[in-house]
Amino acid sequence: MGRTEAVIVATARTPMGRYGGQLKDLRPDDLAAIVLQEACDRAHVKPGEVEDVILGCANQAGEDNRNVARMALLLAGFPVEVPGQTVNRLCGSGMQATIAAAREIQAGAADIIVAGGVESMTRAPWVMPKPDSGFPRGPQTVYDTALGWRLV
Repeated sequence: MGRTEAVIVATARTPMGRYGGQLKDLRPDDLAAIVLQEACDRAHVKPGEVEDVILGCANQAGEDNRNVARMALLLAGFPVEVPGQTVNRLCGSGMQATIAAAREIQAGAADIIVAGGVESMTRAPWVMPKPDSGFPRGPQTVYDTALGWRLV
């Protein structure tokens, strides 16, 4: 059985920002949508030809939408029939998404996949731990999720 070769035909990215910097007002799904559109334009691929969008994202809460790949592809104007999946391998999430895309192509499951990563540490949500019961009274503690996934 022969293998199908997976190749990268185009790349695109947003500028790198800093915490609280110039990109602070842009949601991660909006940033990803811009990159998806640009990558397709550079590859001369129509969004309807894409068989999957795989994005890595370490912080899948708040604006990162539990499935930021799906939200970003819809924001980018891809047809609703195009699926999207989000993978989380913390700092290696974007690389893992690219590996997953290559494996799908090599297995013959798809021909055209857009893969990459998205993150906005500035816009990572503040979270409140779930209480032991009902709605607690009094002051509550919230945690910044930018650099951690454990509420300690």
